[in-house]
Amino acid sequence: MLDLLDHPFQVLLISLLTCWLAAGLGASIGRRFRKEDTRSHEDFVFILGATLTLLGLIIGFSFSMAVNRYEQRKNYEEEEANAIGTEYVRAELLPAADAAKVRELLASYLDQRILYYKTQSEQQRQTIDAQTARLQTELWSAVATPALAQPTPVMALTLSGMNDVLNSQGYTQAAWWNRIPFGAWILLISISIFCNLLVGYAAHGKGLLLLLILPIALSVSLFLIADIDSPRRGIISVRPQNLERLTPSLHSP
Repeated sequence: MLDLLDHPFQVLLISLLTCWLAAGLGASIGRRFRKEDTRSHEDFVFILGATLTLLGLIIGFSFSMAVNRYEQRKNYEEEEANAIGTEYVRAELLPAADAAKVRELLASYLDQRILYYKTQSEQQRQTIDAQTARLQTELWSAVATPALAQPTPVMALTLSGMNDVLNSQGYTQAAWWNRIPFGAWILLISISIFCNLLVGYAAHGKGLLLLLILPIALSVSLFLIADIDSPRRGIISVRPQNLERLTPSLHSP
């Protein structure tokens, strides 16, 4: 189920089929068991309206959660680019040999971070994570060694900048793991199916085309939520624009 949520187009197709079948099942039940009673009909309309209202609220809250997480990932991408760019400038404070090494490592580190945002392959992502961890160790060592040899406020500023670079990557990773809770998806899907059952029950004998309206609306809504919530796949994703804009500066002679 969790893997399915990383494929928004599959969510679209499966939710459309499931909701349509639920509406059809509700229509079939309505044709067999529904009784034409005014009081019962009024009670049913009240329950249907309340259930649809609840579904609308849950969809709204889920969409808001997805958008907030998407904005968080964008903000951390910007912060990561700022941290790398600032440390690249602060490397001038180091001795010439150490500064050249730090800048070379930062350029390689930037390339790995851009690949992290662009890749969709799980195997390639693991390779990128391993390379990133190795570069982080080398970067910290390249800054810490001269700072220990010459413990001055200027060196402390360089260490602080490198600490921001390493921390920003951790914040980014945490933001990419911060997804809509699985329990929220279960609740959303369950109420969607239940609402389609009720709509089908109410619309029995009025044509299958009418029963497609709510399934299409719900499946598109679920697709949009899954698409925004999925960091790597789908139409809407975080692009490393700030990191890419930094590339010419770090790779210039």
